[in-house]
Amino acid sequence: MSGPYVIRGSVSLPEAELMWRFSRSSGPGGQHVNTSDSQVELRFDVAATDSLPPVWKERALQRLEGRLVDGVIAVRASEHRSQWRNRETALVRLASLLAEATAPPPRPRRKTRIPRGINERRLREKKQRGETKRGRSGRDW
Repeated sequence: MSGPYVIRGSVSLPEAELMWRFSRSSGPGGQHVNTSDSQVELRFDVAATDSLPPVWKERALQRLEGRLVDGVIAVRASEHRSQWRNRETALVRLASLLAEATAPPPRPRRKTRIPRGINERRLREKKQRGETKRGRSGRDW
């Protein structure tokens, strides 16, 4: 692997808490696919981890609750022929999934009024466009 996968800031996925499972993959690979376990399933126990700050952990559990099975999230990768590349892909997917799930909520939108001039200009342009289209009809010929 190419090192620790950073979720955000100084928080990264600890190698000791990652659970790997390998199996035979369908897809490209020819006869080689029948003999190698290239499909990768990466599992991470979000509920039991101590590597995430408590606030992040709470957010992740709440936002990923549809994907979690007993507090564990699973990511599968099988698009490459080599197990090593599938491992990399699964790690990147898991890190991005956790980064998205632990992100702070967006700031609430502040309501603003549309300036009157903009609204009047829009209505004036609509009226002008309608006049142009009305002028194209062949009633006056």
